[in-house]
Amino acid sequence: MILLQFSSAQGPEECCIAVENAFACFVKEAALLKVNTELLESCPSKQGLKSVLIALDGIHAEKMAERWSGTIQWQCQSPLRPRHKRKNWFISVMMFTPIQPLENSEIEYEFTQSQGAGGQHVNKTCSAVRAKHVATGISVKVQSERSQHANKKLAKELIHWKLCEYQSQQLNTLDKQRHLSHYQIERGNAALIFTGKEFKQMN
Repeated sequence: MILLQFSSAQGPEECCIAVENAFACFVKEAALLKVNTELLESCPSKQGLKSVLIALDGIHAEKMAERWSGTIQWQCQSPLRPRHKRKNWFISVMMFTPIQPLENSEIEYEFTQSQGAGGQHVNKTCSAVRAKHVATGISVKVQSERSQHANKKLAKELIHWKLCEYQSQQLNTLDKQRHLSHYQIERGNAALIFTGKEFKQMN
């Protein structure tokens, strides 16, 4: 799955109209290429859309997202301000890779003897458990319980908690990247150009 964000990048209302038109064109193209689209978020404006976030899935999803990513230029006299001199409106389209689910089953266990104060063995059995999540390298060591089974269960719970915390941090990073993208746009070297009120794509 791929996330694609259309944004007016804090532009005027004409850019919001461009976002709405570009999104509509994208959905039509996706249907022709059998790329599944799911609307996740949308932020409406008075005349169009400030931003749209969609999820893509399908064989051609990544290639299509790459083709649309970047600056989109709309060449048109303002439909809202006919006397306005500006005829070029820019929006941004950015691709993001969502955080993949973390598999709790990918845990390696190592069993050792529990250690007491001053290096004394608490017991002579291998009841202490060191657990490591292979995909992320997150690890914990538990020796608070006397049985290996109890320590293993507690270690798994601690790994699960740390994974949730880790995943939350990753999601926060993704949200920050998306937030910053609303303020970043390259006005030039457009990935795609559309013209007129019909929003016709130039070859």
